[in-house]
Amino acid sequence: MKKNDNVIVIAGKDKGKKGKIIKILSAENRVIVEGVNLRKKRQRPRKQGEKGQTIEIAHPLHSSNVLIFCQSCGKGVRLGAKVNGQKKIRVCRGCGKEI
Repeated sequence: MKKNDNVIVIAGKDKGKKGKIIKILSAENRVIVEGVNLRKKRQRPRKQGEKGQTIEIAHPLHSSNVLIFCQSCGKGVRLGAKVNGQKKIRVCRGCGKEI
């Protein structure tokens, strides 16, 4: 998986949700997906006269709980690789199309 890949969650409370990978935490084997696994955080006022607020932040998911979403298959798939000249291309294991 890479940053900006479209993924689908396959396990946990957000199962079935789709989103884009924002950040990869490779040391912990986790990914942060946009709009998935949201937690509320109370934020203190920064400036005088400003009010404190509650914001929602996307927390990390384990990378085994997400799959790359293939547009042509319409589901989560594993990736394969094809060599095209000197370049290695990521392809869908289901339909064989480039991702």
